[in-house]
Amino acid sequence: MRERIRLTVPVVVEGKYDKARLAQVVDALIIQTNGFSVFNDGEKRALIRRLGQNGLILLSDSDGGGRVIRSHLRGMLTGLKIWDLYTPAIPGKEPRKSAPSKAGILGVEGVPNDVLYDVFARFAAAHPECVPEPSADERPDRVPVTKALLYELGLNGTDGASEKRAAAAVKLGLPRDMTVNAFCAAADLLTDGEELAALVKGSE
Repeated sequence: MRERIRLTVPVVVEGKYDKARLAQVVDALIIQTNGFSVFNDGEKRALIRRLGQNGLILLSDSDGGGRVIRSHLRGMLTGLKIWDLYTPAIPGKEPRKSAPSKAGILGVEGVPNDVLYDVFARFAAAHPECVPEPSADERPDRVPVTKALLYELGLNGTDGASEKRAAAAVKLGLPRDMTVNAFCAAADLLTDGEELAALVKGSE
């Protein structure tokens, strides 16, 4: 089994099944747009913009709907560095669906892992600035942001955790109403455990 490709920039996909498939291939923050709903979701757009300050990757389905979402996102995210990645047009349908899409090709969720791996391996080779260096293993001093750390800081699983987490999110430039998992992943991309602890303590 090949090691997942590590990236320092987030990847934007359409839905939860796309996210689940891609998580098998890349080690990166993966953000789902929930299809066309992102067009009317100001907080989701703000989150994508905040997390994409150093660039982001767009990976939508290779059909008409995917092209519309990609085009709209580009219009909403002007000023950010955006890399467009595409999957090949592979005929077929996803197992969970009763019929193929209108275009008759696989969406991201149905594309085989080895094909996705090759797409991202080529990207990583062409853009070494998006690959972490040194790796986390070479930086034992870095404290990752984990759910256990959030608990220690009173941001999860304790009285008033939601309010404290919302306050920390605002200080990081993130939406207030984020799930614990989303906040954890976003905070780990934007900062580290020590900086987050200092930020939280400075708010007390």
